[in-house]
Amino acid sequence: MKTILVAVLAVCGSCAYAEAASEAQLKARLSDVFVKASAHYRALDAAATPLMRDASGRPRVPHGWLKWKTGKDELDMREIYWWTSGHFPGSLWLLHEATGEAYFRSRAMAWTELLRPVADYGGNHDIGFMMYCSFGNARRILKTDRYDDLLVQTAETLSRRYEPSLGLIRSWGDIADRDHFLVIPDNLMNLELLEVASKISGNPRFDAIARGHATKTRQNHFRADGGTYHVLDYDQRPGFLGSVQDIRRGQGLSCRTAWSRGQSWAIYGYAMMYRETKDPAYLAFAQRVADFAIGHPGMPADGIPYWDFGAPGEERDSSAGAVMASALLELADFVGGAKGAAYRAFAVKQLLALASPAYFSEGDEIGHWLLKHGVGHKPGDSEIDTPLSYGDYYFLEALLRFRASVSM
Repeated sequence: MKTILVAVLAVCGSCAYAEAASEAQLKARLSDVFVKASAHYRALDAAATPLMRDASGRPRVPHGWLKWKTGKDELDMREIYWWTSGHFPGSLWLLHEATGEAYFRSRAMAWTELLRPVADYGGNHDIGFMMYCSFGNARRILKTDRYDDLLVQTAETLSRRYEPSLGLIRSWGDIADRDHFLVIPDNLMNLELLEVASKISGNPRFDAIARGHATKTRQNHFRADGGTYHVLDYDQRPGFLGSVQDIRRGQGLSCRTAWSRGQSWAIYGYAMMYRETKDPAYLAFAQRVADFAIGHPGMPADGIPYWDFGAPGEERDSSAGAVMASALLELADFVGGAKGAAYRAFAVKQLLALASPAYFSEGDEIGHWLLKHGVGHKPGDSEIDTPLSYGDYYFLEALLRFRASVSM
């Protein structure tokens, strides 16, 4: 642990003076960043509202920008059952929190209400993203219990994908499939819904499912160095039950490298699980996966990772940087001391980079989204060097976490 701490401190920067200067710089820029972000999302909302329903009347939510695919300046609108449907409403809630403007509350409410049917959607694990980023933020920011039943209902739906004999939630695939049981680190992000639902309802089953999945994932989904695999396929046959029958690269470069956003999901997921359960094993593991990312020799100087840690010199993924920054700010508070300060310094560095012209859009160059240079699924030739709704969401969340930690 001492060796890891020295390495992390070396990567994070330098003396306390430099860290204080970076914090002061970010603090000074917050107001301007939120003003610009608000203008972007007003324009984005205005462009998206006429497209809120398709020709058949089915609701749709902004997901991204189609220029990477078509060459045209067009919003990418997706059905409400697409995994990112909660991020645009969630960003509007975060902008309401940041600015206090009634406009953002009103528009967040309008887009959030579209997602009510998702509470019963059992097609994949992502309803945590979809419903907690939207209705969960509404509940938290408005300090209301009016969404409690809906969130518990959503947790019940997610729980149907849990297989007790494996101790895991199936990420992808039909729950009746006996040949394959696919699990990805992204799934850790949906455990927050279960933990909150457990507290709301008093039902310990949700907590047990979340802990079971987090623990089994911790045991199997990471290499000795703390790097993550993307897709594991678990065996369900008697005599082989619970063993890993296949490792797939998924959205990463290969099975031997770590996909950077998956690594960021893991940092965030285990920090969150420590917050919700106070289990020290999750805190220790969050540090292990964070140390892999921060100390990786392929990590760029500005802290915004390449789309895969095994792909230095290729595209950056601003969404991975945003998720990681938000996670590290929370993790820093839990860890404390010199190592916590190192995590915080790295997150501040990431946010300064993301708030700079290198990543932050100054006008409508990317369809009014905030962050340039996101990568969705490079092996699938999908969404390469483009804005991503979830990149914006976690960027705003990280900025708010930073603001809450400093006196303004």
